[in-house]
Amino acid sequence: MKFVKPVILGSIALVVIVSVFYFGFNIQDMPKQDIQNNSDPINSELIKWSDGMLFDVFVYPKDIVNIDGRQIPLKGTFKLKPNLSETYSEIGVYDEKNKPLVIIPVYTASAYSKNGFYDFYSGYCNTCLTTKIVSIDELREQSSANAVKILELLGYDSITDIELDKNPDILKKYDKIILLHNEYVTKNMFDSITSHPNVIYLYPNALYAEISTNFEDNTISLIRGHNYPDEDIKNGFDWEFENTHPYEYDKECKNWEFYNITNGKMLNCYPEQIIWKDEKFLKVLKEL
Repeated sequence: MKFVKPVILGSIALVVIVSVFYFGFNIQDMPKQDIQNNSDPINSELIKWSDGMLFDVFVYPKDIVNIDGRQIPLKGTFKLKPNLSETYSEIGVYDEKNKPLVIIPVYTASAYSKNGFYDFYSGYCNTCLTTKIVSIDELREQSSANAVKILELLGYDSITDIELDKNPDILKKYDKIILLHNEYVTKNMFDSITSHPNVIYLYPNALYAEISTNFEDNTISLIRGHNYPDEDIKNGFDWEFENTHPYEYDKECKNWEFYNITNGKMLNCYPEQIIWKDEKFLKVLKEL
């Protein structure tokens, strides 16, 4: 699907599922009993949460939860600023004829969802090696929710990993591919991505575990990787450019840089917190 250039900058507000880490926390690390849903339906209008340098951030009161006495929004809305049209032209790709293609990690969002692979890893569920494929609306920090929406606002093309899985040859139509935190991929996807000559691996820990799909049941199943089916198995594809450690755990990205591999470039940190506020980062990404 292609993203349409905004006609009036600042008029588009897009909802993004963000993780708590985006706002300074990681909800995956919190004990389940500490997380309380805010069921108060009184206010249903957006309130301003943050006035960032590049984008405004708004939240719905119903999407705010209480964690250890602090109010944390689970969902945010990014909005372009009308006075920054020149900046957006410099960091966006609105007018490029052959735009970069972003791969949206729905499979990874599914792996992290309730009754997903992480419930199996943690011992909560013995049958969760197969899990339902979630909708794109359920993206969060682990599945690059911020990046998906910010790059959309900046005019990038995108497809879901489901679309790529069904049509791997689609990558041949694009000069540059941007991979997000696509941690869980099929063999078709892995082969298509690693054979493309210009891939920007924007998140560490991509292409980490092999899965299979069943579109009749709308499920994915873990095949290999992430210490499965053997504890000694890390990367499910034995990929030579595996870069999970230590880069996945650097979420501040204070010293970010891209480095070369044979079919593109990799980033040395997890950019979910900076992609919505670092103008230089977005400009470099555009120019790679």
